[in-house]
Amino acid sequence: MHVRRIEKNDFDRIVEVIDHWWGGPISTFAHPIFFYELGDRALVVEKGPEMIGFLLGFQAPGGPVGTVDDVRIGYVHLVGIHPDHRRRGVGRLLYDRFTQDCRDARCSRMKAITAPGNEGSIRFHVALGWDAREVDDYAGLGRRRIVFTKQLT
Repeated sequence: MHVRRIEKNDFDRIVEVIDHWWGGPISTFAHPIFFYELGDRALVVEKGPEMIGFLLGFQAPGGPVGTVDDVRIGYVHLVGIHPDHRRRGVGRLLYDRFTQDCRDARCSRMKAITAPGNEGSIRFHVALGWDAREVDDYAGLGRRRIVFTKQLT
C-alpha cells in the first residue's frame, strides 16, 4: 500500500464512489474545498493502480485566541475505505500519515466527529488512542455527536 497526496482525478473518483463505500448518500461531504483549498493535506491510499482509501482533513487554528482551545489542530473530516479492503490496515495507515503531518505542522491535538451509533468509527478511534465524548447539540439543537480528540504534545 502506498500513501500520497490527493490529485484532481482522485477527488473526482472519490465523488463517484463515496456513496457506495459509505452505504448511503454522503457525497456532499466530499466538498471540492478538500481538493482546491485544503488538498495539500488530503491523502489517498493505493494498492497497485487502485485507490482503496482516502482521508480528507486539514490543519487549522483551534478556538478563540487567548483561550485554552487556542492551539493548532488537525481535523479529520471524512475517511473512506473501499469495502473490499476494510480491516486490513488502510485506515490506520491514513491516520498514521495524517498524524505525522499534523505533528510536522506543530498541531498540539487532533479532532474528528461522528454520529452516535457509528460503532465502527467509535471502535476505530478508541483503538487508536483517541478520547471520545458525546456532546449534546454539537451540530445544532437535538443533533448530538461523538467528538474524538487526541493530544499530540
